[in-house]
Amino acid sequence: MEPTPITLTFNRAAALHGHGMPEARRARMAARRAFVEMKQCFMRAAAEVDGDEGRTLQFKVRQAIEVTELWRLRGALFKALPRHTAPGELQREALRRHLHSAVKDVRNDTAVMPL
Repeated sequence: MEPTPITLTFNRAAALHGHGMPEARRARMAARRAFVEMKQCFMRAAAEVDGDEGRTLQFKVRQAIEVTELWRLRGALFKALPRHTAPGELQREALRRHLHSAVKDVRNDTAVMPL
């Protein structure tokens, strides 16, 4: 007598719930796009800093994988950017815009989070 095969079923709808739904996917894509734009802005700003400090900042920005890591680098980057030069001021303004939009997005997030 042969053993009866066990049939495994996979409920695809349950697996996709909350992970693959269009609105959740769009939100993840928008967050990723915003992070990449912010990281590129930080890279352009770090490229304006000369010497070892500039290379160190560029390395740290490249290694960042979360917005919080970029947020922690903001002070050092603002301090290191050349003052009173057109490229330095342009990079400062771009950084301010990106940081302001990131903080604004967090303040506008009023979703209830489960405990």
